[in-house]
Amino acid sequence: MILTAILAAALVATSPAPAPKLAVPAEVLNCGLDKGADSSICRALAAQKAGRPADAAAEFEGAAASAGADDPRTSRLLAAAGNMWIAAGQPGKAAVALDRALAGKGLFAEQQGEALLDRARAAEAQGDLKTARVKLKLAAESIADDPFYWYFSAALAVREADVPTAKLAIARALTLAPADPTILFEAGHVASLGGEDAKAREYWIRAAAADPNGPSGKAAREALAMSPAPLTVTNQIATRPDGDGEGGATPKN
Repeated sequence: MILTAILAAALVATSPAPAPKLAVPAEVLNCGLDKGADSSICRALAAQKAGRPADAAAEFEGAAASAGADDPRTSRLLAAAGNMWIAAGQPGKAAVALDRALAGKGLFAEQQGEALLDRARAAEAQGDLKTARVKLKLAAESIADDPFYWYFSAALAVREADVPTAKLAIARALTLAPADPTILFEAGHVASLGGEDAKAREYWIRAAAADPNGPSGKAAREALAMSPAPLTVTNQIATRPDGDGEGGATPKN
Protein backbone atom coordinates (compact mmCIF):
# COMPACT_ATOMS: atom_id res chain seq x y z
CA MET A 1 0.00 0.00 0.00
CA ILE A 2 1.31 3.46 -0.84
CA LEU A 3 1.64 5.76 2.13
CA THR A 4 0.37 9.07 0.82
CA ALA A 5 1.12 12.50 2.24
CA ILE A 6 -2.56 12.88 3.21
CA LEU A 7 -2.54 9.64 5.18
CA ALA A 8 0.71 10.58 6.91
CA ALA A 9 -0.80 13.93 7.94
CA ALA A 10 -3.91 12.21 9.27
CA LEU A 11 -1.86 9.83 11.39
CA VAL A 12 0.03 12.73 12.94
CA ALA A 13 -3.20 14.67 13.60
CA THR A 14 -4.77 11.76 15.53
CA SER A 15 -1.67 10.92 17.53
CA PRO A 16 -2.38 11.33 21.26
CA ALA A 17 1.05 12.82 21.99
CA PRO A 18 4.01 14.20 20.08
CA ALA A 19 6.27 11.43 18.82
CA PRO A 20 9.78 11.43 17.39
CA LYS A 21 9.83 12.12 13.68
CA LEU A 22 10.60 9.04 11.60
CA ALA A 23 13.11 9.39 8.79
CA VAL A 24 11.01 8.11 5.92
CA PRO A 25 12.91 8.26 2.61
CA ALA A 26 11.12 10.36 0.03
CA GLU A 27 11.05 7.44 -2.39
CA VAL A 28 8.72 5.53 -0.06
CA LEU A 29 6.12 8.24 -0.54
CA ASN A 30 6.75 8.52 -4.26
CA CYS A 31 7.37 4.90 -5.21
CA GLY A 32 5.51 2.78 -2.67
CA LEU A 33 6.59 -0.16 -0.54
CA ASP A 34 5.56 -3.07 -2.73
CA LYS A 35 8.21 -5.49 -4.00
CA GLY A 36 7.38 -5.13 -7.68
CA ALA A 37 10.24 -4.45 -10.07
CA ASP A 38 8.96 -1.04 -11.13
CA SER A 39 8.58 0.20 -7.55
CA SER A 40 12.02 -1.14 -6.63
CA ILE A 41 13.59 0.59 -9.63
CA CYS A 42 11.86 3.81 -8.64
CA ARG A 43 13.24 3.56 -5.10
CA ALA A 44 16.70 2.63 -6.39
CA LEU A 45 16.91 5.68 -8.64
CA ALA A 46 15.68 7.94 -5.84
CA ALA A 47 18.25 6.53 -3.41
CA GLN A 48 20.99 6.93 -6.00
CA LYS A 49 20.03 10.56 -6.56
CA ALA A 50 20.02 11.13 -2.79
CA GLY A 51 23.58 9.83 -2.49
CA ARG A 52 22.76 6.53 -0.79
CA PRO A 53 24.47 3.98 -3.06
CA ALA A 54 24.10 0.98 -0.73
CA ASP A 55 20.32 1.49 -0.56
CA ALA A 56 20.22 1.94 -4.33
CA ALA A 57 22.19 -1.28 -4.85
CA ALA A 58 19.86 -3.28 -2.61
CA GLU A 59 16.80 -1.92 -4.43
CA PHE A 60 18.29 -2.71 -7.85
CA GLU A 61 18.93 -6.26 -6.68
CA GLY A 62 15.37 -6.46 -5.38
CA ALA A 63 14.09 -5.26 -8.73
CA ALA A 64 16.14 -7.93 -10.51
CA ALA A 65 14.72 -10.62 -8.23
CA SER A 66 11.17 -9.43 -8.87
CA ALA A 67 11.69 -9.18 -12.62
CA GLY A 68 12.90 -12.77 -12.88
CA ALA A 69 15.49 -14.48 -15.05
CA ASP A 70 13.45 -14.20 -18.24
CA ASP A 71 13.05 -10.42 -18.04
CA PRO A 72 15.56 -8.68 -20.35
CA ARG A 73 16.00 -5.98 -17.70
CA THR A 74 17.41 -8.36 -15.10
CA SER A 75 21.04 -8.29 -16.26
CA ARG A 76 20.97 -4.51 -16.52
CA LEU A 77 19.49 -4.19 -13.05
CA LEU A 78 22.19 -6.43 -11.60
CA ALA A 79 24.86 -4.42 -13.41
CA ALA A 80 23.40 -1.25 -11.92
CA ALA A 81 23.46 -2.88 -8.49
CA GLY A 82 27.12 -3.77 -8.97
CA ASN A 83 27.97 -0.20 -9.90
CA MET A 84 26.23 1.09 -6.80
CA TRP A 85 27.97 -1.45 -4.55
CA ILE A 86 31.30 -0.13 -5.84
CA ALA A 87 30.19 3.41 -5.01
CA ALA A 88 29.22 2.18 -1.55
CA GLY A 89 32.71 0.73 -0.99
CA GLN A 90 31.55 -2.90 -1.01
CA PRO A 91 33.47 -4.54 -3.89
CA GLY A 92 32.65 -8.08 -2.75
CA LYS A 93 28.93 -7.51 -3.18
CA ALA A 94 29.66 -5.68 -6.44
CA ALA A 95 31.56 -8.67 -7.81
CA VAL A 96 28.68 -11.04 -7.04
CA ALA A 97 26.08 -8.80 -8.68
CA LEU A 98 28.25 -8.12 -11.73
CA ASP A 99 29.09 -11.80 -12.24
CA ARG A 100 25.37 -12.55 -12.26
CA ALA A 101 24.76 -9.70 -14.69
CA LEU A 102 27.49 -10.87 -17.06
CA ALA A 103 26.22 -14.46 -16.91
CA GLY A 104 22.84 -13.33 -18.21
CA LYS A 105 21.83 -12.40 -21.73
CA GLY A 106 20.54 -8.88 -21.25
CA LEU A 107 23.73 -6.84 -21.73
CA PHE A 108 24.74 -5.68 -25.18
CA ALA A 109 27.63 -3.70 -26.67
CA GLU A 110 28.58 -0.82 -24.35
CA GLN A 111 26.41 -2.24 -21.55
CA GLN A 112 28.55 -5.39 -21.55
CA GLY A 113 31.73 -3.34 -21.65
CA GLU A 114 30.71 -1.08 -18.79
CA ALA A 115 29.76 -4.09 -16.65
CA LEU A 116 33.15 -5.68 -17.38
CA LEU A 117 34.88 -2.44 -16.46
CA ASP A 118 32.99 -2.33 -13.17
CA ARG A 119 33.90 -5.97 -12.57
CA ALA A 120 37.55 -5.03 -13.09
CA ARG A 121 37.14 -2.15 -10.63
CA ALA A 122 35.63 -4.51 -8.05
CA ALA A 123 38.50 -6.97 -8.50
CA GLU A 124 41.10 -4.21 -8.16
CA ALA A 125 39.46 -3.00 -4.96
CA GLN A 126 39.72 -6.54 -3.60
CA GLY A 127 43.40 -6.75 -4.52
CA ASP A 128 42.82 -9.25 -7.33
CA LEU A 129 44.86 -7.48 -9.99
CA LYS A 130 45.02 -10.47 -12.32
CA THR A 131 41.24 -10.73 -12.60
CA ALA A 132 40.99 -6.97 -12.95
CA ARG A 133 43.31 -6.96 -15.97
CA VAL A 134 41.49 -9.90 -17.60
CA LYS A 135 38.10 -8.22 -17.27
CA LEU A 136 39.53 -4.92 -18.47
CA LYS A 137 40.90 -6.50 -21.65
CA LEU A 138 37.50 -8.02 -22.37
CA ALA A 139 35.84 -4.63 -21.86
CA ALA A 140 38.06 -3.06 -24.52
CA GLU A 141 36.06 -4.82 -27.23
CA SER A 142 33.16 -2.42 -26.75
CA ILE A 143 34.30 0.64 -24.77
CA ALA A 144 37.80 1.41 -26.05
CA ASP A 145 36.68 4.99 -26.74
CA ASP A 146 35.75 5.62 -23.12
CA PRO A 147 38.39 7.82 -21.44
CA PHE A 148 37.58 6.35 -18.04
CA TYR A 149 38.49 2.90 -19.41
CA TRP A 150 42.00 4.14 -20.15
CA TYR A 151 42.22 6.07 -16.90
CA PHE A 152 41.44 2.92 -14.96
CA SER A 153 43.84 0.90 -17.10
CA ALA A 154 46.60 3.35 -16.17
CA ALA A 155 45.69 3.26 -12.48
CA LEU A 156 45.67 -0.54 -12.55
CA ALA A 157 49.04 -0.60 -14.31
CA VAL A 158 50.44 1.58 -11.53
CA ARG A 159 49.36 -1.03 -9.00
CA GLU A 160 50.90 -3.69 -11.23
CA ALA A 161 54.18 -1.72 -11.22
CA ASP A 162 53.98 -1.61 -15.03
CA VAL A 163 54.98 1.98 -15.81
CA PRO A 164 55.22 1.53 -19.64
CA THR A 165 51.61 0.27 -19.79
CA ALA A 166 50.50 3.04 -17.45
CA LYS A 167 52.09 5.66 -19.74
CA LEU A 168 50.41 4.28 -22.85
CA ALA A 169 47.02 4.08 -21.14
CA ILE A 170 47.09 7.55 -19.60
CA ALA A 171 48.21 9.03 -22.92
CA ARG A 172 45.13 7.52 -24.56
CA ALA A 173 42.91 8.85 -21.78
CA LEU A 174 44.36 12.34 -22.24
CA THR A 175 43.73 12.18 -25.97
CA LEU A 176 40.06 11.42 -25.32
CA ALA A 177 39.55 13.82 -22.38
CA PRO A 178 42.45 16.30 -22.21
CA ALA A 179 40.83 18.61 -19.64
CA ASP A 180 39.45 16.03 -17.19
CA PRO A 181 41.01 16.81 -13.78
CA THR A 182 40.91 13.21 -12.58
CA ILE A 183 42.79 12.05 -15.65
CA LEU A 184 45.23 14.96 -15.37
CA PHE A 185 45.97 14.06 -11.76
CA GLU A 186 46.61 10.42 -12.67
CA ALA A 187 48.81 11.56 -15.56
CA GLY A 188 50.94 13.40 -13.02
CA HIS A 189 51.08 10.30 -10.86
CA VAL A 190 52.24 8.18 -13.80
CA ALA A 191 54.82 10.75 -14.86
CA SER A 192 56.17 10.93 -11.31
CA LEU A 193 56.53 7.16 -11.12
CA GLY A 194 58.40 7.30 -14.42
CA GLY A 195 60.87 9.79 -13.00
CA GLU A 196 59.52 12.73 -15.01
CA ASP A 197 59.09 15.17 -12.15
CA ALA A 198 58.73 18.35 -14.23
CA LYS A 199 56.08 16.74 -16.42
CA ALA A 200 54.26 15.46 -13.34
CA ARG A 201 54.13 18.95 -11.86
CA GLU A 202 52.69 20.39 -15.05
CA TYR A 203 49.91 17.80 -15.09
CA TRP A 204 49.12 18.53 -11.44
CA ILE A 205 49.05 22.27 -12.11
CA ARG A 206 46.47 21.70 -14.83
CA ALA A 207 44.43 19.37 -12.61
CA ALA A 208 44.40 21.91 -9.77
CA ALA A 209 43.31 24.68 -12.12
CA ALA A 210 40.59 22.54 -13.72
CA ASP A 211 39.14 21.40 -10.38
CA PRO A 212 39.88 24.17 -7.83
CA ASN A 213 37.28 23.05 -5.29
CA GLY A 214 37.02 19.34 -6.03
CA PRO A 215 38.84 16.20 -4.91
CA SER A 216 41.15 15.95 -7.92
CA GLY A 217 42.25 19.57 -7.51
CA LYS A 218 42.88 19.02 -3.81
CA ALA A 219 44.93 15.90 -4.49
CA ALA A 220 46.90 17.75 -7.17
CA ARG A 221 47.71 20.61 -4.82
CA GLU A 222 48.85 18.15 -2.17
CA ALA A 223 51.06 16.41 -4.74
CA LEU A 224 52.53 19.75 -5.80
CA ALA A 225 53.31 20.63 -2.20
CA MET A 226 55.27 17.40 -1.82
CA SER A 227 57.03 17.54 -5.20
CA PRO A 228 60.80 18.17 -5.30
CA ALA A 229 60.38 21.68 -6.76
CA PRO A 230 56.92 22.75 -5.54
CA LEU A 231 54.71 24.89 -7.72
CA THR A 232 51.79 26.83 -6.32
CA VAL A 233 48.34 27.36 -7.77
CA THR A 234 46.76 30.75 -7.09
CA ASN A 235 43.42 31.85 -8.52
CA GLN A 236 43.45 28.81 -10.78
CA ILE A 237 46.70 30.01 -12.44
CA ALA A 238 49.82 27.91 -12.13
CA THR A 239 52.76 29.90 -10.81
CA ARG A 240 56.36 28.77 -10.94
CA PRO A 241 58.80 29.62 -8.11
CA ASP A 242 60.72 31.90 -10.48
CA GLY A 243 57.63 34.12 -10.88
CA ASP A 244 56.55 32.92 -14.31
CA GLY A 245 52.76 32.98 -14.15
CA GLU A 246 52.24 30.94 -17.28
CA GLY A 247 50.31 27.71 -16.83
CA GLY A 248 51.79 24.29 -17.42
CA ALA A 249 52.63 23.41 -20.98
CA THR A 250 50.54 20.92 -22.84
CA PRO A 251 52.17 17.56 -22.11
CA LYS A 252 53.67 15.54 -24.91
CA ASN A 253 52.20 12.11 -25.05
